[in-house]
Amino acid sequence: MTPRDVGRVVRETRRAQGLRQDQLAGAAGVGVRFVVELEAGKVTARLGKVLAVLTALGCTLRIEPPAGAGGDPRA
Repeated sequence: MTPRDVGRVVRETRRAQGLRQDQLAGAAGVGVRFVVELEAGKVTARLGKVLAVLTALGCTLRIEPPAGAGGDPRA
């Protein structure tokens, strides 16, 4: 997954929910400019803000360690 992929998911989900960028920004507690740049695939987007936007949209993010890495991925 790339920053552009994340931006595409955010944009498509926002539109499917009938939200404008300013409405999503308000719900996530971020600025409109951040949403615009995130949807454009900005590579330097702050992770905390990205997570806030994803949460506001009801999206989930799953990260898995590579096969054979061992350990509990929930730790």
